[in-house]
Amino acid sequence: MFTNKLNQDRMPIIEALEEMKAARLVPFDVPGHKRGRADKNLTKYLGEKAMSIDVNSMKPLDNLCHPVSVIKDAEELAADAFHSKAAFFMVGGTTSSVQAMIFAVVKRGDKIIVPRNVHRSVINALILCGAIPVYINPQIESNLGIPLGMNLEDIEHTILENLDSKALFINNPTYHGICSNLKAVVELCHRHNIKVIVDEAHGTHFYFSSKMPPSAMEAGADLAAVSMHKSGGSLTQSSFLLVGKSMNEDYIRQIINLTQTTSGSYLLMASLDMARRNMALNGEKIFDEVIDMVQYARNEINQIGGYYAFGEELINGTSIYDFDTTKLCVNTLDTGLTGIEVYDILRDEYDIQVEFGDLGNILAYVSVGDRKADIERLISALQEIKRRYNKPRSTIMQYKYVMPEVKVSPQDAFYANKESMPLKMAIGRISGEFVMCYPPGIPILAPGEYITDEIVEHIEYCKQKGCNLTGSEDLEVNYINVLK
Repeated sequence: MFTNKLNQDRMPIIEALEEMKAARLVPFDVPGHKRGRADKNLTKYLGEKAMSIDVNSMKPLDNLCHPVSVIKDAEELAADAFHSKAAFFMVGGTTSSVQAMIFAVVKRGDKIIVPRNVHRSVINALILCGAIPVYINPQIESNLGIPLGMNLEDIEHTILENLDSKALFINNPTYHGICSNLKAVVELCHRHNIKVIVDEAHGTHFYFSSKMPPSAMEAGADLAAVSMHKSGGSLTQSSFLLVGKSMNEDYIRQIINLTQTTSGSYLLMASLDMARRNMALNGEKIFDEVIDMVQYARNEINQIGGYYAFGEELINGTSIYDFDTTKLCVNTLDTGLTGIEVYDILRDEYDIQVEFGDLGNILAYVSVGDRKADIERLISALQEIKRRYNKPRSTIMQYKYVMPEVKVSPQDAFYANKESMPLKMAIGRISGEFVMCYPPGIPILAPGEYITDEIVEHIEYCKQKGCNLTGSEDLEVNYINVLK
């Protein structure tokens, strides 16, 4: 299943950087720090090794916008490792990959089917290209308060009502590890000539473990965005955009070059090159260990009482078709604490930083760099938090995704003339901006959507519980911009 055709032990970008250093080039080019000589404090802080390879494109190092040598070789190795037709090095984070995918399949006025719990990068892409979202509301697991996958019946119903749709966007896995029936989704969409693009930000490891659900490329998706820096071990902001067999990779590169920097970071590209090698050679063993660590943690946490570290038992064959067992998600409500409260206590009192806390859960992201000792520390901290703070079950608003009434396209709403007004007075108006909790960055409200009582109530509840609300001009979200 995971056999590669190319020599995955190679790292073309690393090899070229080492050759450049050995040549002792005199740098009369940018960056201006000149291999770290400009500011010794910066070099001391980041290290001579890192500063020496923070260089600009040159003939021996190739060019990210138009690769013909070492970057081209590295991208071919990545495509081989991920079993895709092509793979592109992305240095603007998976946000840039997601946006490039959308630009590649829809244009102004085209319809794209999306789940309501998409990341803000998706709506941002629609603002830029002018496509129209057709939303599908994910079902909610009411006891846990988490969104589920995309139900195949809901997708089919939406397609039949919108046969002119050009593409479908899907998160797989979700932040909480929920997976849809991706193969069936792809087959359904392709029967209706609809492209399938997959936000696989949290599924890098699907390509390197036979114990994981099917990857987007295995399922036959047209494009996939993979956050190598999340579970693959590369540097923050480094990502891959994977191309399926139906797509023209030369056109995809043109799309990428519309927005990607012309000064690609060799630190980021080198980290992608090295992390790809590590995953291709050692990924199966690494993720076997990760799966074992998470299962151990899940068992121990569930014995504490008050917490529920959920897993494969949630699978129902429809809205939870499969589950990513590397995700250590813990429901906290039976301790009397919300997820965001446990998140804050872990960080402020135990020096443990988990990925996020929402109204009912925390997510401890366990991956390639974690150790058993760290897992034990987390378990001990949760035990002590339960002992110190336990109280009657926390009451949480039963949240469901309100099917937004898209009155104006995200693009038209964002660029429209707007006025600011108090949030509670904005009910019945059309939003001109975002409101979202970050992380994970899923909009509660997006530009062009009708503001309802339920939406305002949910925003106020999130503020009360200490969630980090972002997206609006008013940083405290007391006011919101609405269309005039």
